[in-house]
Amino acid sequence: MNRRAFLGGALGTVGAASIALAAEPSEVVLLASTIGPIDAGIVPALANAFHARTGVVVRFVGAGTGATLEMSKRGEFDLVMVHALSLEKKFLAEGFGLDRRDVMYNDFVLLGPAADPAGIKGMDDPKAALRRIAGAQARFVTRGDNSGTHVAEKALWDKAGISPQGGWYEVFEKGSSGNGPTLRHADERGAYVMMDRATWVVLKAKLSLALLVEGHPDLFNFISIIRINPERFAKANAAGAQRFADWLVSDEAQGLIAGFGQAEYGTPLFFANAGPKVRPPGL
Repeated sequence: MNRRAFLGGALGTVGAASIALAAEPSEVVLLASTIGPIDAGIVPALANAFHARTGVVVRFVGAGTGATLEMSKRGEFDLVMVHALSLEKKFLAEGFGLDRRDVMYNDFVLLGPAADPAGIKGMDDPKAALRRIAGAQARFVTRGDNSGTHVAEKALWDKAGISPQGGWYEVFEKGSSGNGPTLRHADERGAYVMMDRATWVVLKAKLSLALLVEGHPDLFNFISIIRINPERFAKANAAGAQRFADWLVSDEAQGLIAGFGQAEYGTPLFFANAGPKVRPPGL
């Protein structure tokens, strides 16, 4: 997909959302984002607020973090919003991106059937919980698509000293469609799953799965913004990308993030992270 095709309406063919779709906006910034923040509504909310402030239209598509970064290596976007630090570092080291900034975070949780056949409910350490799931060979659903969620899950299995395999470890064949479909599939299968809290909060009223393990630092989920390197892609809207990235870490945007979801769900779905409060390990 080239930039002209994107601007010309290819959004719908890739399941994208956008704002202010009036013809020929004066300026457009193209954002490739991990799916979760789009599904949760924070990306549309930020895009709308930025448009109201500046008149600049932010158009975005969603994909897993791995796919998002690969698309951006072809020069199709101006910025990426992603959540897999190991992949982000590689993207930066290869010269495709510039100026990684922390924008927000939430956390992952371990969910499973209320009957909890592996007996992990209330465990403090998610690594120990995964060992117990593997030991019981209790069904576990994974996205399996190199998305940020999948990368985080694999990292936790690695920390637990386990390489999950076998019939109990189910790779969801439509995992690349996002966390929402993956969570619904796990619910249908009565399986354990590692999921971001925002997706869980938004969908839990329609599910039978229970929240079993939460609150450990290993489960933090950091979301960043990275500008595409205009020296690699001359057609990138470098000025627009800079303006949007600067705004995302401003008090206005961070305040929007801090309150997002509170009125509807009784809890924020994300936490602002542009200040010096919380940082991913390894930075």
